This record gives sequence, structure tokens and C-alpha cells, in this order.
Amino acid sequence: MKKSASSVFSSLTIGPLTLKNRIVKAATNEGMCKGGLISKGLANFHENIAKGGAALTTVAYCATSRDGRTFVDQARLGPDTLVDFKALTDGVHKHGAAACAQITHAGCFTFLPSEELSLRKPFSSSGGFNKVGVMTNRYFKKKMNRDDMDLIAQEFVDAAQHAKESGFDAVEIHMGHGYLLSQFVSPFYNKRRDDYGGTLQKRMTYPTEVISKVLDAVGKDLAVIVKYSQTDGREGGNTIDDGIEIAKTLESAGVHMAVLSNGMNVESITAMFGSSLPKQVRTPPKNPIIRLGMAMQKMTEPANVVFKENYLMEHAKKIRAAVDMPLCYLGGSQSLDNIEDALNVGLDAVAMGRALIFDPQFINKIKDGTQTQSGCTACNQCVTMMYTPGGTSCIDPNGTHGHDPDLNIQAASAA
Repeated sequence: MKKSASSVFSSLTIGPLTLKNRIVKAATNEGMCKGGLISKGLANFHENIAKGGAALTTVAYCATSRDGRTFVDQARLGPDTLVDFKALTDGVHKHGAAACAQITHAGCFTFLPSEELSLRKPFSSSGGFNKVGVMTNRYFKKKMNRDDMDLIAQEFVDAAQHAKESGFDAVEIHMGHGYLLSQFVSPFYNKRRDDYGGTLQKRMTYPTEVISKVLDAVGKDLAVIVKYSQTDGREGGNTIDDGIEIAKTLESAGVHMAVLSNGMNVESITAMFGSSLPKQVRTPPKNPIIRLGMAMQKMTEPANVVFKENYLMEHAKKIRAAVDMPLCYLGGSQSLDNIEDALNVGLDAVAMGRALIFDPQFINKIKDGTQTQSGCTACNQCVTMMYTPGGTSCIDPNGTHGHDPDLNIQAASAA
């Protein structure tokens, strides 16, 4: 007997955008922008997600500037990327789906070589020792002053406007996982004693300012979404009580939807993925800095954390009870039951990452009743595949094995 999925396929309005169903492809770094090129591989990846039935597909980590990148092989929103991003969004739109650009600045969480970073010290909420910079001989970070804040806020606005010109229907401001805006939000990074540090309310001051400027600039035309960490996932960081207060601040700012993530890249990556990264990497990254970073994470993270479907649901329910704004659940949804559980507790949408990397057609299969459970095992090998020439893909024999790596060095708009 086929299970009904009617609630999953009801429409959802977020700001000026109406989605055809409740499924969002979560931002998962694709590794398909070699040398910063917006490639055919990246465009095909997102067109396949749209063709597979998701209502909104999110292009991961579109940096606000060259200095805002984490890696050299990363997308950036600018005048020179408009044509290729337009080819990507056109491909998504052909299948009745919407496209979202995740706009981000790395702050001190950057692995760019010295010649790629214009600043001697990367920006952050606070100065002093830069633990991430140990791997790139960039041992110190710069505490942002008011001029720096104005500069970066304008970068976010410019990136959002470039997203609009590129045909995107939404932008997702990344305020989680240890990137620049979350470096203001998290007490792990923010040690300031001025108007931008101390209490959570003060730590949220600058990120809220950036969000408000983006809303003013593009909020009538694009859905403005914010992704944030409900908790920092480790003692000494933000707790779920803080996560609730953050949601209230976002609601007051007028954000169209919040994506409820968790954890930090350095301090608590297991809290983000809900399971340990693989002990044995199928294809070790060639970059020695990345290999060192992965080894360091293994030493500091809890070992053998076992994946549990909808592992962030208890946090999300607390956020739902505290605010009325649209909320998108993220965290281990692998089945129709998981999706409906989220919708039944009042969450408005469900973001899926690994399950759609395993099979981009999964949502269509739910809709036609031929499949209700993903075959993804959350082994997390797809995470490490990001650093390979082909980019993020599944290694399971039954999963989607990506595309020809040559597509990642061809411009999306090329004939």
C-alpha cells in the first residue's frame, strides 16, 4: 500500500518566493568550482536535484569576495560569475524548482595560501591567536573595527544583488558552523568587550545588521534565508537556550526562513553531521593542509558517534515552540516518515543533503510512491569526496557516482 505524501507536496511561501513543495536541497560543499570557475559540473549537479523533485536547491558557499573564500576552489558571487551562474539557475528553473545562493565569508576559517589573501591577518570578531591558521602559518587574526564591518556588510549586500542578477530566487546567509558571522555569535570566537561582544544580544548585533542590510537590498525580490547553528555542539559554546534567543532575533529582523543546523567546523563537526567522519577516507585529499586538518579533527572529536535519523529534532522542536517564522529542519532526514515527522511538529520545510547526493531522484520517488526510504547510510564519505577532482559524490555502489571531472573545469555557460 502506498503511503500518502500529500503534506510534503503542499506549497510553501517564504518572503516573495513560493516553493512547489517542502523539500530543500541543503547546502553541501560541492567541490566543483576548480580555480573558482562556476562549472558545468556544478550546474549539472543542481539541475539534477531540481529534476529529481526538490523545490529549492542551495548552491553551497558562494563567497562574498576573494578574501571570503575558505579554499581556492570555491565559488564567489561577482560581476564575472553572472553568466555562468545564470546558466546554472536557468537549468534549475527548467524543472519548476527554485535556486538559492548561500552567501558566506570565511573570516579566520580560511585555508587560502598567503598569495591568495590580501590581508596579512584574516578578519574575525576578535583578534589574537588563530587556531585555524596553524595549518597555513597564519597564526593571528584581526579584530574587525567599524570600517571593516561596513566593508564586509557591503560585500554581503553586493553578493546578494549579484545573486539576484544571476537568476537566483533566494539567498541563504550563512551564520553557522564557524564562518565569519558565527564568529561574532559564538563565545568560542567572540571575546569582545564592546557593543559587539559579551552577551548574546551584543554578539548578535553585527550579524543582525548584515542581515537587515541584505533584506533591505533584495528582500522584496528574493527570499532571504539564514542558516545558523542551534547549538555550538560543545561545552562552553552556545546552548539550545541561546539557539532559541537567536531565532527570536532573526524573527524580529524579518528573516523569511531560518535553516536549523548545528555544530562548528573546528570545535564540533560531529554535532553537525550527527555521526563521525569516516576513519578511512576512500580518496585522501591531495592538499596536505586539508589532510592535516582532517587528522586534527579526528583527534579532537568524539569517536564512533552513531548516526540517528532526525538527530536534531528535539532541538528544532524547542525552536518551533518559541517563534512563528518559517523554519526549515536540517539533520538526518532519510525517509518520508522523517520528513512527515518534521512537518507534523510544525516545521515548515525539510532540508536534505546526503540523501539527495545518494539519489537526486529521491523526492520524485516519494511522490510517485515507489520509494519511501533513502538508501544512504550516512557514512560521510561524500563529505571527503569534495576534495577530489570530481567533487562531492556518493561512493556507495547503489548511489549516484557524480560526473566526469572534466566538467568541473568547463564554464557552465560554455556551448
